[in-house]
Amino acid sequence: MKVLVTGGSGFLGTAICHRLLAAGHQVRSLSRRPSPTLPATVDQRPGDITDPGALDSAVQGCDAVVHTAALAAIWGSRSAFHDTNVRGTDHVIAACLRHHVPRLVHTSTASVVFGATDLTGADESTPYPARHLAAYPWSKALAERAVLAANCPALATVALRVHLVWGPGDPHFLPRLLHSARRGTLTLVGDGTSTVDTLHIDNAARAHLDALDRLTPGSPAAGNAYFITQDEPVPLADMARALLATTGRPVRIRHLPLRTAMPIASAAEQLWRLGRLRGAPPLTRFLAAELAASHWFDITAARRDLGYRPEVTTAAGLEHLARTFAHGPPAA
Repeated sequence: MKVLVTGGSGFLGTAICHRLLAAGHQVRSLSRRPSPTLPATVDQRPGDITDPGALDSAVQGCDAVVHTAALAAIWGSRSAFHDTNVRGTDHVIAACLRHHVPRLVHTSTASVVFGATDLTGADESTPYPARHLAAYPWSKALAERAVLAANCPALATVALRVHLVWGPGDPHFLPRLLHSARRGTLTLVGDGTSTVDTLHIDNAARAHLDALDRLTPGSPAAGNAYFITQDEPVPLADMARALLATTGRPVRIRHLPLRTAMPIASAAEQLWRLGRLRGAPPLTRFLAAELAASHWFDITAARRDLGYRPEVTTAAGLEHLARTFAHGPPAA
């Protein structure tokens, strides 16, 4: 197939492009900046999903779209997240319909169902919360709803709810841990008992190709969302230690009770809003709640409908990550 990957220069988008090429597909990428890490065989198109004209040009002639482009952050204005994640996704759907693209695989996030309480073995019957604690999961939930509602005989759609993606080149999860632990101590909100699912980048990319292979109008996957994880829930503190250990940096973990963290996070958010400060507060309510709560998921549906099987175990992924840092850890 000829497949367009929106956000093809990003962490996940790049991994998907490589895997699509290896599977024999023709690959086109739409991103704001070209990527030097993508092979010359990838047709890289400059553009943004908020620009319908750029999307029309990129979508034309494609057999499928894998939509990974998004604004991903723990802090920011609702309008910014809405413009990219909701309005941009609406443009992707419309372009697919205009150009008769029959398949749309959308990268969602498990955070769309996170409110502020534990999610233990949650499956796809878990409802969206009445209220999200941050603009990112709120906007991704709206985008996911739009993608699933667009499923029809002319356009088969599916949403993949990935969670805490990590691996070589990770620009989010591990760098945030390194920044937080730069003085040798990592503070985690909660009592240390929270258990979480994560996802290695190779497994995340594989899931998107599995979905692409199984997605046709009327297929079990069409119009549905699926949790995609390692299927190896682990205590958050243990995973944080293991990831930091791959960089050669020892770390001591201390715990901050949620009842103490939430007022601090609320005050920090207020300060950043009123002062219009740059960057993100050191702690937000969403981050505090997510650190303190368990969130791991039942991936039975993805195994059944998509044929998804994690091919890289957490242990193997950590060993490979450590090898990539053998000549020096990344900067904090």
